[in-house]
Amino acid sequence: MVNEVRTVCYDTDLKIEAYRFEGIMQKFPNHFHDYYVIGFIENGQRYLLCNNKEYIINPGDITIFNPRDTHTCEQVDGKTLDYRCINIKSDIMLRTVFEITRREYLPKFTQSVLYHNDIATSLRELHLMILNKDTDFKKEELFLFLIEQLIQDYSDTTPAQNTIEPVSEIKAACDYLELNYTKTIALDDLSTLAGLSKYHFIRSFTRQKGISPYSYLETIRISNAKKLLEQGIRPIEVAFQTGFSDQSHFTNFFKKLIGLTPKQYMRIFIDIDKDEHS
Repeated sequence: MVNEVRTVCYDTDLKIEAYRFEGIMQKFPNHFHDYYVIGFIENGQRYLLCNNKEYIINPGDITIFNPRDTHTCEQVDGKTLDYRCINIKSDIMLRTVFEITRREYLPKFTQSVLYHNDIATSLRELHLMILNKDTDFKKEELFLFLIEQLIQDYSDTTPAQNTIEPVSEIKAACDYLELNYTKTIALDDLSTLAGLSKYHFIRSFTRQKGISPYSYLETIRISNAKKLLEQGIRPIEVAFQTGFSDQSHFTNFFKKLIGLTPKQYMRIFIDIDKDEHS
């Protein structure tokens, strides 16, 4: 008996669904959805027939279904399927596209399969944040960047380009992040401060600073966390004092940015202090 796991989670912030199938062998008959489905294969090889076109999809491949795209699929390699996807209703897609382009339209994605596409990395990160019920605005950043890239590269209509760079507004947002990094900050707060839509705030900030607003915030938090760790303050207390949602999140990001765990970093300065007093 194959151990199948089927997980679904509704994100109340983004108002989208996240599905995860693990160990699936099921053949899906020809059908369609009334919403957009953006997914990717993690394990297994699948035969896909979508809008009368045939595909063989493998790990790392992205699948995109527009509303009413007819499709059927089945396993072809004898292995089980591991698959993640997000489901986006048309009204949410319409709202998101307007946020990005300032135009009201529903995109028609022109490719059903994107082979070995780097978008899978961003989609997986977004999917994990939804399943983990994360509330950081990084989740909204990822979602907007994902949809932007898809409509820019793979839809029948491309977004209009915003050529005016609001320099002073972005500086005000940076100053706000520097002063309020210990607090819970929402993307709405920053975009309102800058007087921009959330999408155009993220794009302008990233162009000017070379880093997304959320990554900028976490870098500030890590910089201040290092100072506290150097004083011998315990990592669990440092995580709380620098605005991270929990110690695990703090530890993971600290190690990704610094290359050491917070505890390993703290011990460097404890050992230095011992040597100076020996």
